[in-house]
Amino acid sequence: MFNNSKILITGGTGSFGKKFLEMTFKKFKFKKLIIFSRDEMKQFLMKKKLEKMKLIKKVRFFIGDIRDFDRVKLAFSDVNIVIHAAALKIVDTAEYNPIEFVKTNIYGAENISKACIENNVEKVIALSTDKAVNPVNLYGATKLASDKLFIASNNLKRKQSNLKFSVVRYGNVVSS
Repeated sequence: MFNNSKILITGGTGSFGKKFLEMTFKKFKFKKLIIFSRDEMKQFLMKKKLEKMKLIKKVRFFIGDIRDFDRVKLAFSDVNIVIHAAALKIVDTAEYNPIEFVKTNIYGAENISKACIENNVEKVIALSTDKAVNPVNLYGATKLASDKLFIASNNLKRKQSNLKFSVVRYGNVVSS
């Protein structure tokens, strides 16, 4: 699936993104991998590590926030596969900052969906959480809403499009 593809991962400097990058280099021959995140320092450190390992040629870094539709749309241009791993995730932080979790986990998911449709992306894989199964806290509720948005996006895509939206739930993904 990833061979000969241009892949973008949101939240690419997080624990999942780091592990995904490592595994992707080992197992696939992709054209390009775009790390999309808002953390400039983590991008800088990741870039330095990849340069040292001589793996930087196929990686591009894109500073941005999934809350910013225009930036997301620009980043998703000429991308085949989007892995959506960006989210606010700390349960007790959500309880004290609910609107921030709504803006990132729900509105951000909507931006991802719209940008994928507008840019004719082929596949979207959104990472969810076991806490979305039967949410008892705000974090789980925002991830459940995000999941529903992605699945419903399969009904919104252009008729001629082969775009497929998928959601995978996890606890601890690939030792990330």
